[in-house]
Amino acid sequence: MPSKPDRRMTPARTLIFAIAAGMAVGNLYWAQPLIEVIASSLGVSSSSAATLVTVTQVGYALGIFLIVPLGDILDRRRLIPLILTVSAATLIGAALAPSFAVLLAALGGVGLTTVGAQLLAPLASELAEPERRGRVVGAVASGSLIGILLSRTISGFVADLLGWRAIYVIAAVAALVLAAVLRAVIPPLEPRAPVPYPRLLGSVFTTVAKHGAVLPSLAICAASFSVFSLFWTSLTYLLTAPPFSFSVSQIGLFGLAGLAGALAARRAGALHDRGWSVPATGIALTLLGLSLAAAWAGSNSVVTLIVVVIALDIAAQSILVLGQTRLFALPGSAHSRLNTAFVVSNFLGGALGSAITGLLWSAGGWDAIMTASLAITLAGLTMWTLGRHRLADTGPQQDSPVKRAPAAPIVCAHRT
Repeated sequence: MPSKPDRRMTPARTLIFAIAAGMAVGNLYWAQPLIEVIASSLGVSSSSAATLVTVTQVGYALGIFLIVPLGDILDRRRLIPLILTVSAATLIGAALAPSFAVLLAALGGVGLTTVGAQLLAPLASELAEPERRGRVVGAVASGSLIGILLSRTISGFVADLLGWRAIYVIAAVAALVLAAVLRAVIPPLEPRAPVPYPRLLGSVFTTVAKHGAVLPSLAICAASFSVFSLFWTSLTYLLTAPPFSFSVSQIGLFGLAGLAGALAARRAGALHDRGWSVPATGIALTLLGLSLAAAWAGSNSVVTLIVVVIALDIAAQSILVLGQTRLFALPGSAHSRLNTAFVVSNFLGGALGSAITGLLWSAGGWDAIMTASLAITLAGLTMWTLGRHRLADTGPQQDSPVKRAPAAPIVCAHRT
């Protein structure tokens, strides 16, 4: 008889999931350091070109809400490769876009279909042993952030060498390769009971309302990601203008500094495993605020900005990993729907951050950007202060090995 497939979250499988998550999420940010280049190429203003990032993030949030909940009822071994294949088609559409309007629509489609990473994260949580869940989720989440940061560096260099359209062709090929690899790597999974699609979507809201720790976690992470997006989008404006006047490839190099921060924070999930999730979140929010203050004071210094990028990304990554791991530690089998709420709220926050960047820059430059960023960070720290007791209502001690057993039949929406 054939041997039973290994469904554990082995180190090799964890690494592949992290790489796949990073490559998939990177699709959302190819345009970020290319705003000025695309604006010139297609004959639009810089503020109009900045909406490419916003539309991609809004499309991503919509895709998370409409597609990721399907991970709780469909075979992810088939669903994830299918989504990646469709994503490759939208990337080709972006590469061939003859006008700004077509590019805007194509990147909305890219955002809508770039959800493979957010199907992988809850799957990794389910396959991991309960005592290792924080570390595994942290590794996959770090892969996502590393993909975001490297995408800026890669797109800058590719644009300088081959033009801005080439990066979307390369990304499409990578998506197809990923689809084949994940089809082979994801183990066979137990079938799950079907749920009507409208009821499945509605259960996202009931699942969020069911647990007291969810709403404060979502609010804090959304505030953090809004600051993250606001900072990185506006950094392009700062480094393009005097006294720096950097090229897109030079701006992309700042992504390597952010990569150092992401690598340093890759084990943030282990803090959850040790019961330190809530205080570590407060410390990370404080570090985020201090990083922004340093960026404001040292905006004319490359060295200061590099240090800020490292510290800011450590803080943002830690907040997101800890928040996501807290959600996955909650009892039940609705991890894909909890991840849907987590990512939708994050990327709505990110879309808000990128959407107001152009307006703030036009109104008051770097000073206005930093003022808004610090205000959002203070709001996040206030939410942490007021909600820290509810955040502590979840943890590894509440987890149950039942999660590693075959999924129970779905009885009603709010329990799935």
